[in-house]
Amino acid sequence: MSNPNYRGVIPGTFTMGNVVCGFLSILSAFEGHITTACWFIILAGFLDALDGKIARLSGGTSQFGVELDSLADFLSFGVAPAVIVHTIKLSSLGKWGWIISIVYIMAASYRLARYNIFAETDEKKDFLGLPVPGAALTLVSFILFSYKVWGGLEYSEILVSMVILFAFLMVSQVQYDAFPDKFDSQQARIKLGILVVAAIIILFKPRLLLFPFFSLYILFGMTREIYRLFTVSVGKVASKQHDRRATDKRNSDEHSE
Repeated sequence: MSNPNYRGVIPGTFTMGNVVCGFLSILSAFEGHITTACWFIILAGFLDALDGKIARLSGGTSQFGVELDSLADFLSFGVAPAVIVHTIKLSSLGKWGWIISIVYIMAASYRLARYNIFAETDEKKDFLGLPVPGAALTLVSFILFSYKVWGGLEYSEILVSMVILFAFLMVSQVQYDAFPDKFDSQQARIKLGILVVAAIIILFKPRLLLFPFFSLYILFGMTREIYRLFTVSVGKVASKQHDRRATDKRNSDEHSE
């Protein structure tokens, strides 16, 4: 009979690969190899997507694995992207560059800690706040996009704005779709189909198409949240108007009597 303790070895290997990619990304950024540093983040994202799925399929999930995965994510998707962006742009902003980098790292750590608290709840169905890997992958894919199109970082104000926006979204209550573990519903199968088609398309021109793909994911969550807030506001206004009309009618009936 196989020892169940070994079930966590394979997903743990992917998690350690995530850690290595984060460290190599930081070293590459310090050495001035920005695009290489970005690709290490992309690879870390791929390994991070695999370790959780393999752990659940093999029955090797544990609290230790959850904590280890969060530590790896903090390095690869919190610290490493902040180092890359600071190296390529924020260092020129002086103390404001330090502040923006620190705010991003703090937001990432808060988001990961909150995820761990809700790891066994409904957040598996929908992420509460922008996932830290999603923020990091969008930042580095923009840098890769810029280097591919313009041969270097252009429109750097967009990059700085994204860092600030993503820090806010990570600690916000905005909901983002999670990739389902089971495909027993039509919605889950639709998500799988969209992801497969997008992955096939991206493989042809990854440096050009990764950024639009991740941007659409983030914008979709923001648009859905704005729509939800709008409908809630409209519902409250309509309810108040209905209550006011009911009160006016009741008062009118009382006076007529």
